[in-house]
Amino acid sequence: MATYRKRGSNWQVQIRREDHPPLSKTFRLRADGERWARSIESAIDRGELIPSSGSSTSLRSFGDLMTRYKELVTSKKRGKSIEEIRITKILQHSLCQVSIKSITPSLIAQYRDQRLKTVKGETVRRELVILSHAFNVAIREWGVPILVNPVSSIDKPKPAHGRNRRVSQEELNTLLEEGKNSRNTELLFAIQLAVHTGMRRGELLLTRWEHIDLDNSLLHIVRTKNGIPREIPLTNNAKAILLEMGPLSSGLVFNTSANALRLSWERLRKRAGLEDLRFHDLRHEAISRFFEMGLSLPEVALISGHREPRMLMRYTHLRAGDIVNKLNRR
Repeated sequence: MATYRKRGSNWQVQIRREDHPPLSKTFRLRADGERWARSIESAIDRGELIPSSGSSTSLRSFGDLMTRYKELVTSKKRGKSIEEIRITKILQHSLCQVSIKSITPSLIAQYRDQRLKTVKGETVRRELVILSHAFNVAIREWGVPILVNPVSSIDKPKPAHGRNRRVSQEELNTLLEEGKNSRNTELLFAIQLAVHTGMRRGELLLTRWEHIDLDNSLLHIVRTKNGIPREIPLTNNAKAILLEMGPLSSGLVFNTSANALRLSWERLRKRAGLEDLRFHDLRHEAISRFFEMGLSLPEVALISGHREPRMLMRYTHLRAGDIVNKLNRR
């Protein structure tokens, strides 16, 4: 049952329910307070306002929410390193000083507009995805007494168009030549295997010798982005690279860390004058080459690990000139 108290010229409305945190709000008109109280009590009756389990008591500010989300949710994700960087940036924003119950769609929209002045729309969209999931977790699992996810009702920047960056053989040769001077002796092997297998950087770094069957030209990828292991066929070029690296009976194929490989790659592309090139573009190039070799969509999907053809086609950028040659074969 709601209680109403006159506070000067305003009305304070307080709602107390068993197993729910007390809720209160101030209104200029009592009628507005009565409408708010009815909506809250109806939400509680319908089970839309999650009861407090005691875990929400330490979550006062939006910053508290994002810190807990980073510790309990992000830490369990495969892509945690990138998301942790994003959340660290979010925590530097003044929005994190605002109490959770005061966060409105308008404040989230202001955050969006401020960030769009300094970073690309795709970056802001990814940040809003994180914020939205954090609010959903807080409402469903942590007993935070808010009714609606404030991110759900604002417009998000449109997803960025997929990159169509191909890596020419000349650029690849430049990378390999410049890479001979790299202090990271495994960088060249990583570049070549990425182009010949289509594996992600993280998959390369987790590959173990016991997962490779050179006799049958197969490589078993145990840990993948989507969590589904896959086995891929190896080209003769990929096998030659692995033979040059080893092979060993067991252990990691690459003994460099993800950060060390990233830094050495950054230095290499600058020396090669290819600063617009990303390591992930090597995977794009590999998948495009597989299609140009004549492999079917299911065959390429088996190698790349894509579960949906629509997602796979985003990584596929065929050269029109090569198709012309195929069309005019006699």
